[in-house]
Parts: sequence; C-alpha cells; structure tokens
Amino acid sequence: MSFFTNKTDVTSILKTFSGVKRHQTNVVSINKVRFSTPKEKGLAESVRVALEDRNFHLVKEFTYFIREAELSDVEVVLIMKDAKRIVHNLTPEFVTVVEALLSLNWRKRSSEIIEAYTEFCIELMVAHNRYLPIGVSKLIVHWIPGDLDESEWVNGGPSENTRNGLKPIHKVLDRILTAVPMAFDIIIDAISAKFPYFKKPCHVTAGYLYNVLWLLEYKPIFEELVFQLVLQKLLLLDVNAPKDEIELEINDQEDKVESDTLFKIDDVFVENLTKSGKSVSHPVGKTLDVCLLLLYEFFDGKCRINENSGDQQRRTANRLFKMLLYLFDEVLLPSHNTHHVQFIIFYVTSLRSVYSEAFLDSLWLKVQNPNASAVIRHAAVGYMASFLSRAIFLSHSTVIFYLKELTKWAHTYIDDSDAYKHNCSLKANLVFYSVCQAVFYLIAFRAKDLTASSKDLLFLQSLQLSRLAMCHLNPLRYCLAPVATAFAGVTRTYQLAYCHTVLERNARRKLATVYGHEKCMPDETLESFFPFDPYVLKLSKKYIEANYMVYQSNDTDEWVYGSIKYDHSRKRGDSEMLEEDEFLIADKRQKNFELSKSQELDKQFPFGSSPGFYE
Repeated sequence: MSFFTNKTDVTSILKTFSGVKRHQTNVVSINKVRFSTPKEKGLAESVRVALEDRNFHLVKEFTYFIREAELSDVEVVLIMKDAKRIVHNLTPEFVTVVEALLSLNWRKRSSEIIEAYTEFCIELMVAHNRYLPIGVSKLIVHWIPGDLDESEWVNGGPSENTRNGLKPIHKVLDRILTAVPMAFDIIIDAISAKFPYFKKPCHVTAGYLYNVLWLLEYKPIFEELVFQLVLQKLLLLDVNAPKDEIELEINDQEDKVESDTLFKIDDVFVENLTKSGKSVSHPVGKTLDVCLLLLYEFFDGKCRINENSGDQQRRTANRLFKMLLYLFDEVLLPSHNTHHVQFIIFYVTSLRSVYSEAFLDSLWLKVQNPNASAVIRHAAVGYMASFLSRAIFLSHSTVIFYLKELTKWAHTYIDDSDAYKHNCSLKANLVFYSVCQAVFYLIAFRAKDLTASSKDLLFLQSLQLSRLAMCHLNPLRYCLAPVATAFAGVTRTYQLAYCHTVLERNARRKLATVYGHEKCMPDETLESFFPFDPYVLKLSKKYIEANYMVYQSNDTDEWVYGSIKYDHSRKRGDSEMLEEDEFLIADKRQKNFELSKSQELDKQFPFGSSPGFYE
C-alpha cells in the first residue's frame, strides 16, 4: 500500500531576493544621508572643518564624545597624538575642546598614555600661553587627595603607589616651568586657589602640603612665595585650633587611659598608650600637627649642618634661614594669639647658634626702633622674653647680654621720662612696660641659672632692679600677677629688691577701682603674649621638646601678704601651660585656697594671656 502526499501551495516566509532587487536596494542605501560618528571624523578633521567652513558643530560633537565616552588606551593615545600634530591650530576659540583634552583621565593609565599626554601638554603650553592657567590648574588639582584616601596618606606621607602616581604630574610641571618661564606666577596663583579649606580632613590638607614642598625640591625659586602662603594658611589653622580646647581633649584622653588601665600596674603599658604616635583628636589641631611635622622635616633636611655638609648645603641653609627671618617679620610677628606656627623659627634657630643670634638681634633692633609701631615693638619684646627663657640651646652669656641690654634701655627710659611723671598710662608707655615685664619674666624663669654663682648675683645687683621696679612709672602695676609674684619672690630671696609693698599697694588700688566703678579698667594689666608657651601638639612635638626648657618651680615662688599666703589656684582655661610647667606652686586637684579679695578679682577679670609659668 502506498501513500501519496500532495504538494500544497504554501508560501515561505523566506522570500527569494532576485539580483535586480538587490541592486536597487544597494543604490538606495548609498544615496541615503548618513552621519559619521565623532570617533570616525576625529579631532583633526573636526578642527579643519571649523577653520575652513567656520562650522564648529563637529568640534562640539567631538568634545561631548571625549567627555562622555569610555575611551580605551589605544583611543586615548591616538587622540593625544592627533592633538599634538595640530596643536598650532588649537587657537583660543577651541578652548572647550582643549579643556576636555586636558581633563582626560591619564594618571593611572599606561605609560604610553602618560607620555602622549605629557608631550601634548608641553607642546600646547609652549604654543599657546592662553592655556597656561587651565593646564596648570588641571595638573595641580591632582595634588589634592580624595576625602576617602586617608589610608594612602599616613602622617602627611603618601604610600609608594600614591607617590609613583604623583611623579608624572611633577615631571610635567617641571618641564612646563623650564620651557615657559611666565608660568611661575600662574603656578603660584593656582597653588593658592587650590589650597584645601581648613576644615577638610587632615590627610587632604597635609597631602596637598606634601606636594607643595615637593615642588620646592626641583624649583627652589618658589621658596619665598610658597612659604609665605603656607604660613598664612597654617596661621588660619592655628587660630581655629585653640590651645585650651586641645589641652581639654588631651586631659580627657589621659583620664580615659587612667580609667581603662585602673587594674593594670604595668607602667610600660600606660606609657605606650600615651606615646602611641597618634596626633591630637581635635580635627583642626590634628591637621596643624601633621602639617607642622612636614615643615619640621623639610627644614631639618635643608638647614641642618654637620661636618660632612658641603658649601652648597651651607648656602642652601643660610638662604632658607634668611627667607624665614624675612617671613617672620612679614607674617608671624604681626599675628596675634597664635600658639604653634611660630615654633618653626624656634626649631630652625636651634640648628645653629648663628641663627639664634641673628634672630635675637633682629628682635632687639625692632624694640629699639622708635619709628616702628608700638604694637610691633611690644610683640618683639614678647618674642625676646619667651625665646630667651625657653631656648635651652642659648648660651648663658647670650641670656646675660640681652638681660643687660633690656634693663639698660629701661633705665634710660626712666631717666628720659622724669619730666612727664604725670603721664603713666599704659598706652603712652606700652614699650617700656613690655620691656620691664620681659626683664621680670626672664629673671623669674631663669632664676636658677642667674643665681648659680656669686658672679651671677653681682651681675643681678648691677642691674638696679629695685630702681626699675619702684620707679614712678610703676611697671609692677601693669605686669601679669604671676610674673610680678615670681619676680618679687626671687628678688626678695637674694636681696635684690623688695617689691611686696608695691604689689600690696597696687592690689589695693585695683580693688578700689573695681568697687568704685563696678568694673575693672581695661588698662590695668598689660596685654601680654608669650609665643613660646608649652607645645601641646603630639606628633610634631618631638622636634621641639629636646631644645625646650620646662619651668621648674622653687620655694621663691610663694610670698605672703601679711599673714595670708599668696598663691594661685588654677582654673582650666586661665592658663596656657601644662601641669609639669607650672610657674607657681598649685595643687593638681584644685584644692580650695583662702584668697584675698584682690586675688579673687584677678581671677574674675583676667587680662592678657598666660605668662607660661603655670597651667
């Protein structure tokens, strides 16, 4: 039996395509209007059309393309080489596409991309100065670490990978500065404009400063302008990191360590906790601490001279010190109520005795200069007193010399002012009272050194301290109470002067002023500034503490008002000192002392900053 199937007339969905129809379709496709992609046109063709036909449509499309597309390494290299080939045609009217080219991601790409970008950037800066601000800004912005890159920056220093990533940027800048001298001013402006906001995380500001100092390694011509900018920025950090806030946090941390280790008797364990290498917890204070650490390391490497140092090293060190001394006059000396930035000059002067002598000589010239403002002379006296008292590296003869010069100047002032006994106001005699307080401060602080031998005592007797303290201008009236108290104790012990009667009379006068007018007159106390009071930043402190003299109290710090013991109990915030640097004998646990009314009023109306003798 056979079966048959009939062929059904079913049309297939796969239509046959004759040769004629295929030809007609090709003709239609060829005649259609098609738009080439920016990638196909390329930069050179886009710029040619813009120059010849004044049609910038292709240039705009190419700009959008390189901004938004994810370009491969091969594509980036081709674009950079193309751009370099037509660099002379990239006039200022092509600023948009040029900015897009300079913004390409090139840092963490292949070495071929880095080289192509570098060559294009150099050629562009040389051919068109108009693009210098854009190109320099695009490079320097890479100096700023990301907010999340903290792990890559430890105490202001980058990791090895991060440093390797920064090397090409500095190489490009170096070549630009060599090829285009007019780029110097533009780079300074860019560094200033890109400096991070002072409340940025510590690693951001410190990382940026690291790159700024790196610039000085290959272009030292920037030193003065860069350090002037850096000091101004650090002063902003300093005034926004009050010392009392940092001390409060340090004390809280120490109390926490003591409570956490209550049952641990191992002293080494506690010491390791307190010296763990961490900075202070205050956010702005931490940034200041790390930035100062970077500056100390920089000056230590440049200004430290030893037997193996050559002439070039000595010239570099001397140049940097002269520059720093000039910037001290311009930036640091006029600044008020700073706590840590000025220690840069303290550290650098500790490296060579000739530097400390030049620093003191510069200050003393300002004090004697009648043409300088009284405020600057007053600040210079404060620096002299604090530096002479705190610097261990100063010779005894240097302290003796300036103590003699200060008292000699004060006695001359007293002789010249006899005809004006009626004018004893603080404002009219600001420099005189500043010099007197400096003398009292220095004698009280260096009492052990200045009374160590009979020769030293004879020298103190020759200063006529009794005449100075009891003259008609009454300098003890305006001195800070701790300074006057300590000075009175030292001079009474060694029979150099007897100041307690004057202090009692001044206290009664001040008491009457307060009760008579229901307020304390603002000119009753000299507004004092002792710039080298104790250093509380943890990381950078290691560069200071080896050369820093901590005050050690002695029995001459106490004296008696009749039958009442005159002493100072400390309140937090009244002083700028730590407990181990107390001027007057004070109880750490804040015991209650019986104070006279005048002393209570001194506590209620504190004028001036701490003299640095007590916490």
